[in-house]
Amino acid sequence: MRYLYSFLSLFIIVFASSCRKDFSTSLSKGNLKFSTDTVFVGKVFDNISSSTHRFTVKNPSNKDIHIPQISLEKGNASFYRLNVDGVSGKSFENIEILAKDSIFVFVETTIPFNEITDPDFMYRDKVLFDNDSNQQKVELEAQVVDVHLIRPNRTQIADGFAYEEIILGQDADGNDITIRGTNLTDDTTFTNDKPWLIYNYVGVPNGKTLTIDAGTQIHFHANSGIIVQDGGKLIVNGTLDNKVIFQGDRLEEVYQDISGQWGTIWLFNGSKENSIQHAKILNATLGLLVDSNNDISEQTLLLNNTEIYNTTSYGLLARNAKIEANNTVIGNNGASSFATILGGNYDFTHVTLANYWRSSNRQEATLSLSNALQISETEFLVSDLQANFTNCIIAGSQNMELHYDKLDGANFNFKFTNCMLKFEDTTNQFIDDPLFDFNNTTLYQNVLLNKNPDFKNTNPFEDFVDFRIGENSDAINQADSSIILLKPVLQTDLVGTDRLPNPDIGAYQHIVFEED
Repeated sequence: MRYLYSFLSLFIIVFASSCRKDFSTSLSKGNLKFSTDTVFVGKVFDNISSSTHRFTVKNPSNKDIHIPQISLEKGNASFYRLNVDGVSGKSFENIEILAKDSIFVFVETTIPFNEITDPDFMYRDKVLFDNDSNQQKVELEAQVVDVHLIRPNRTQIADGFAYEEIILGQDADGNDITIRGTNLTDDTTFTNDKPWLIYNYVGVPNGKTLTIDAGTQIHFHANSGIIVQDGGKLIVNGTLDNKVIFQGDRLEEVYQDISGQWGTIWLFNGSKENSIQHAKILNATLGLLVDSNNDISEQTLLLNNTEIYNTTSYGLLARNAKIEANNTVIGNNGASSFATILGGNYDFTHVTLANYWRSSNRQEATLSLSNALQISETEFLVSDLQANFTNCIIAGSQNMELHYDKLDGANFNFKFTNCMLKFEDTTNQFIDDPLFDFNNTTLYQNVLLNKNPDFKNTNPFEDFVDFRIGENSDAINQADSSIILLKPVLQTDLVGTDRLPNPDIGAYQHIVFEED
């Protein structure tokens, strides 16, 4: 009998619930609560879709309600698009919200720059809830940025489009290896009158030069970048006060330190006499990929007063290249900050390599030098390595921030002069390895081992990393000043501070940190 009673009680409850198919709702009385009164979509590029933003609409009452209408003030002419409770559109009717419940409203936009009349290039609209005396609103704002847009040409074919491609080489069967991109047909200059937005890759072909003026901002879409092909050349003419910035195309503040937003700048095999002056390369997958120029006596790249930050793999990866770098910082990289493969010739002076990557488990050292390239399970190519580091800092969050991969059959030469090095071999793993004999003055001269660089900030989760050194740094006054007299570029540091007469090790002269 007890079980029968329980069954009947459950039946009554279920039956009562099933009868409540069309429960009644009250009309909204204009007392909705919003998670924000203004949605600032941020900066958006001319005719490029924004990211999606959202806000919540809450019914604070104890009754279920319905909103007669939700719409954009500018109606169908608005450049904003909404999604209300899972339905896309620009106008919605009879939207229900249960008591003490809420719904999401999603907002995105695509705005033509030539439609903007506001002197600050703002585009505004409102999301209106209800009408007449009950009407409430949420403001929508976006700032539109005019750009030079570069994207591959496309040709319509039967099943879609065929896109322009850049030829990277041939495979073993003689077939072209390609990547989607735009091939420059003439010497080209990127000017600083407005930003540049690049979809896919820009190819600089044989005999052509891409010049980038001081102050130019270049934005790359995902999986995009620059490829300087055999015989091509890249010249970046930034200045101390007008740096050239390479970055992703997501303009929201939250993306300012998200790595892997775009591809790389690739100086292809056979490219030479490239020059990058006063640039920032931010948030790439691989900052700079530099290949051989086929003649090691000719310089592949001159890199001066440049910062490469926050890459998901290498900051600078060189494969049998010839690179001179001065007053440069490379830091916070998912692999090495600087790595060589298959040897090459490298001359680094007043360079800071500092790797405090925290977004994943980094396996590679801040600095990795190799004279080999593995081409199969059992085969390796080798080539001579000559690497000189003077007045440099090599630091990071791992105990051992130096790695060498030396194979017989080619030279493996390096020297550190007046450098600060992080290498704590706590298990004596390399105690008998002659490459790590820090008392050998042919390899290590006047080095500071495991000392304190006193960087301003190494934690990317607290703030953007800052590898300026402070007044407690062991690098102060420890640089070799003789080389500075030979290279005018070194007489001031990365931010223009005079080095002489007492130069510090690294890319920066020390400063006194301000109290937070």
